[in-house]
Amino acid sequence: MEIDEIITRLKSLSNPKSVEGMARYGINPEKTLGVSIPALRKMAKDIGRSHVLASGLWDTGIHEARILAGMIDEPDKVDDFQMEQWVRDFDSWDVCDQCCMNLFDRTGFAYHKAIEWSSREEEFVKRAGFALMAALAFHDKKAGDEAFLKFFPEIEKESVDERNYVKKAVNWALRQIGKRNIDLNMLAIQTAKNIRKIDSRSARWIAADALRELEGEAVQKRLQDKKTKS
Repeated sequence: MEIDEIITRLKSLSNPKSVEGMARYGINPEKTLGVSIPALRKMAKDIGRSHVLASGLWDTGIHEARILAGMIDEPDKVDDFQMEQWVRDFDSWDVCDQCCMNLFDRTGFAYHKAIEWSSREEEFVKRAGFALMAALAFHDKKAGDEAFLKFFPEIEKESVDERNYVKKAVNWALRQIGKRNIDLNMLAIQTAKNIRKIDSRSARWIAADALRELEGEAVQKRLQDKKTKS
């Protein structure tokens, strides 16, 4: 399948009403077609993996084409330069999150970039750092607890960032790590309690929301059952 054919197919699925709805949820409507994520996943399955096509799709600047690029790229062919180039292009939280969840977290640079980006000032670059932490906590089933311990200081440090897309990603990372197992849950809860003491509206929100889930009955029961079975 060629780039032009893919773009034509994307445009055939465009939905202006969806674009309006996406804009209300903070998604940049510029160069956005309003194609749903399930439709993009189906297209990605039809296309298959292709590093060359992914690069071409990204360069179009079309919102959905960039999400699709992250779905079809080949993680082992993604290098540091590409990750830096793409992350600087992020202009919507959904492109950021989809790219981190579908591609970046499967690269050999994922853990390093999670730390590096979490300290950057650009809003969507910083969000990408924490989105990577959350994605790794969910997807990397083979990683030991030590892989996630270095994330806690970054989460605590950046909890004072008042920007909505950053604070929600910090919260997401903390909750996702804390749901991996009972030991990380205890450490995540302690981190949340440390954050709660910080004189920051953002920090207080992050802590309260994380503790509500991490100390909740559903999470605690699942983690205890998991520990019993292991």
